[in-house]
Formats: sequence, C-alpha cells, structure tokens
Amino acid sequence: MRKLHALTQALLLVAACIGSFAHALAVEKSAVKNAQVKVAKIAPRAEDVATMDGIIKAYYAVVNVPKGEPRQWSRDRTLYIPDIRFVAIEPDHQKKTLVPQIMTHQQYVDNTDEFFAKNGFFENEIHRVTERFGNIAHVFSTYESRRLPDGPVIQRGINSIELFWDGKRWWIASAIWDNERPDNPIPAEYLPATH
Repeated sequence: MRKLHALTQALLLVAACIGSFAHALAVEKSAVKNAQVKVAKIAPRAEDVATMDGIIKAYYAVVNVPKGEPRQWSRDRTLYIPDIRFVAIEPDHQKKTLVPQIMTHQQYVDNTDEFFAKNGFFENEIHRVTERFGNIAHVFSTYESRRLPDGPVIQRGINSIELFWDGKRWWIASAIWDNERPDNPIPAEYLPATH
C-alpha cells in the first residue's frame, strides 16, 4: 500500500512538472505571437494638440499610411491620455449580436500594425458634429476608409471621440467607433450634404 501511495505521489509530481513545462511553453509562444510593437515616447506636436481641430486632424493623419510604410505610432500616442481605451463595435455573425473590442493604445498598435503595413490604409473625416461645454467636448466624426488615397471606399462609419482641454492642450480621453452596415446606415445628419 505504501509503495502504491509513493508511486501515485511520484506520478502526480511528474504530471505537475509536465503541466508546468507545457504552461511555460504556452506562455512563451503567446509572448512571441503577441510581441509588442515598440512605440518611442516623443513630445506632442504643438499643431496637433493646440486646437480641437488640430487634434482631430492628427487623429486621422496618423492612420493614413501607404502599404509597406510604418505608421506614426509615437505621434499617435501623444494625442491620448495615458489610460486611453479604444472601443470598436464588431458584429458577431454567429451569435447575431454586437461585441465591443476594448483596447489600450498598445493593444490597438499590436493588433493593427502588421495589417496596415501589409495592406495600406487611409481614413478621412467627411463630416463632423461637435458639442462643447467648458473644457470638455464630444465629437461625432464620420469617416470613409480606403486602401489607397484615391481608391474606392471600403468602409464608412462614425468615430465618437471624447476630448478635454487641460488649460494648455487638448487630450483625447476615449474613442469608440462603429462601422456602417446594411442594418446600421449612417443617418443623414451625420453625412455631408453631397453624400
């Protein structure tokens, strides 16, 4: 009985060691797969943060990148508060529901950098509705996305952007967006008169 108990203990120890090794391998593979894109810290450009118009223009400028060229991640990061959260509303076709994809700036960079480098991406504001009270503002910014600057529109939607003025500069505190879909058309009031 003691030999059986000792053998059982030994087998449990071996299983635990194998489990720990497998977990370590999984963590290592995950770390390699989810390696972070390095984003150097730089000072913000005065023209990007001095006005509300400047920060919205910069918000779009940093995502406009030809295929094969690096994005302006460092400039992009200067626009946001340190704990910024991006929320992309994505349809889950299997569950027939909508799912929020919540990301930090680093997660957004890591999730999109390779795709944008391989494919190129251009997104431009086509209409804006701004509401402001004191030092806070809300911007509904309608966009069109393309693969090439003069290519066909591949997507439209609205960026909902929250901003605040700290007495010296504007900051983006959060950004949430939803794409236009057949069941989610952009209302006329959020489109320019020519669209």
